[in-house]
Amino acid sequence: MTQLNLFYAEPDLDRWLPLDRFPRKIIRRILNGPHRPGGQMRVFLNLSAGLKLLDLPFRVNDFKHARRHPEELCCVLGKRNMLESCQWTNPLMIGPSVFDHPIDCPQLFEKWRVRRLLVPGEWMRLMCKPNWGPHVFDWPVGIDTNHWTTANPGTDRDIDVLVYDKLRWDRANAEKRILNPVLAELNRRKLHHVKIRYGQYDPENYRALLGRTRCMVFLCEHETQGIAYQEALSSGVPVVAWDHQTFWTDPNYYPEKVSFSPVSAVPYWDKRCGTRFATPEKFPEALDLLEAARIAGVLNPRAYILENLSLEKCSGDFVRHVEAASLAPDISTSMNRA
Repeated sequence: MTQLNLFYAEPDLDRWLPLDRFPRKIIRRILNGPHRPGGQMRVFLNLSAGLKLLDLPFRVNDFKHARRHPEELCCVLGKRNMLESCQWTNPLMIGPSVFDHPIDCPQLFEKWRVRRLLVPGEWMRLMCKPNWGPHVFDWPVGIDTNHWTTANPGTDRDIDVLVYDKLRWDRANAEKRILNPVLAELNRRKLHHVKIRYGQYDPENYRALLGRTRCMVFLCEHETQGIAYQEALSSGVPVVAWDHQTFWTDPNYYPEKVSFSPVSAVPYWDKRCGTRFATPEKFPEALDLLEAARIAGVLNPRAYILENLSLEKCSGDFVRHVEAASLAPDISTSMNRA
């Protein structure tokens, strides 16, 4: 196929004063060290890596080419800043994650020539379906299984449990309700555990910890994809996940604007990945079931990732979305016909 047209940029907006994004960037680097890719940048980087593995050509942010070839499809990834930064005349495939919910841009199809919308997972597709109908598709980015791989056979697994804390909403209550009972149970069982918190660790340190741990407890209200827990699975580490399957509780939307359920903290999953629990009272049972699954030889988290979420597979799926979107009419046109 011809070269893909990819467009991506990190959102970097002024917060308090005009142009204050520039000194804030310098201060962040001084305080936090080199920039660490966030979720949206990781999607772009992993997609690019997968396309390279498939030897598929692509351009990045080539606005001049897009203007010269208004008939070519452009793929806009990341947040809405890239979509809104240009006067697009090309047909578009947008996502994943340009908008968290259709209410963020009710006039989407009137403003741009959208052909197809991608979201990271199935529950999000179902949430958006009432507004976007058959034009929204779930697509996960691939995991770099060569980087996130199993430790050498001789590596000492000296950590029983790695606790990954990604509790975000109503933090004080979440710690009391979920985190503390989990830690108390690990202490009761005298399991050696290490806790890391989302946004406060170095990715290479995380990778090193995965090479030392026997399993990971993943605590998050919900995930649209969940790259971090999938990196653990790719590393051969089974996961015990808090997956209460209730509402999408992002306070920017819930409960006044959007009330949608069920959502999942581990939207890509099967029995090879580990076990799940809905309430802290069920956590001890989930630990016992994980050990039973290990003894029975059921666990094989890396195999799940290799089959479903490799760079090559997911990037190939992205290309198939591009091919379909290139042949489709603009959504506004198809809606008017209906």
